[in-house]
Amino acid sequence: MKHVRPVVAHNHPSMEAIEDVVILCGGRGTRLQEHTQSIPKPLVEIGGEPIVWHVIQIYAAHGFRRFMLCTGYKGELIEQFASERDWPEGVEVRCVDTGLETPTGGRVRQAGELLGDRPFCATYADGVANVDLTALVEYHQSHGDLSTMTVVRPELQFGIAELNGDGRVRGFREKPRAEHWVNGGFFCFEHGAMGYIGEDSVLEREPLERLAAQGQLHAFKHSGFWECMDTYKDAVLLNDIWAAGGAPWKTWN
Repeated sequence: MKHVRPVVAHNHPSMEAIEDVVILCGGRGTRLQEHTQSIPKPLVEIGGEPIVWHVIQIYAAHGFRRFMLCTGYKGELIEQFASERDWPEGVEVRCVDTGLETPTGGRVRQAGELLGDRPFCATYADGVANVDLTALVEYHQSHGDLSTMTVVRPELQFGIAELNGDGRVRGFREKPRAEHWVNGGFFCFEHGAMGYIGEDSVLEREPLERLAAQGQLHAFKHSGFWECMDTYKDAVLLNDIWAAGGAPWKTWN
């Protein structure tokens, strides 16, 4: 597949304060064992390119230039991939070994300490979306608190039966969206948020719960496309979407 350099707009004054993107690449991907016994999950391919390549392209299309991949399981393969790729002009991709067994919070904490007092974006290596990252950063900066989490309403895995009060089935709806908002990744963190994240913490539990309890976590609602490659079935789905053309997360040219 020919490597295409994205056309990057440089008129994002709101982006000046956040230039770094941390991507969590350390997990084992146990539910994707068809792939991840030989390669780490971030290198599982969609349309001939590793999913982490897609995530980097999503951010690069919005003007981000510095990427830190927090590696763990089979991290040497991710490092090899990152060093050999021809990235878009000005884009720097570096890998940091954050440990084999380190949970997500610990990886974010290590990255935050390496970045000093700079705010940064963070996300997972296995989730793609057409999130408006410019609007996300502007929203984060507008509320002035320590963290922002993109929330999504994913499609349910199954169709649902709609029932009448007397138990009759009124009809069916194929894979509706969930009623509740869930963590979709695509975070923004101020350096002060690191005080809430322990070295051995799972980001999605105590750190985010503590930030929320202190009024320091805001939700950026994303109603567009979002998909997480959690299982082999998800990988097949994403490859099918890509093969059909017009993948919604392909926001680069």
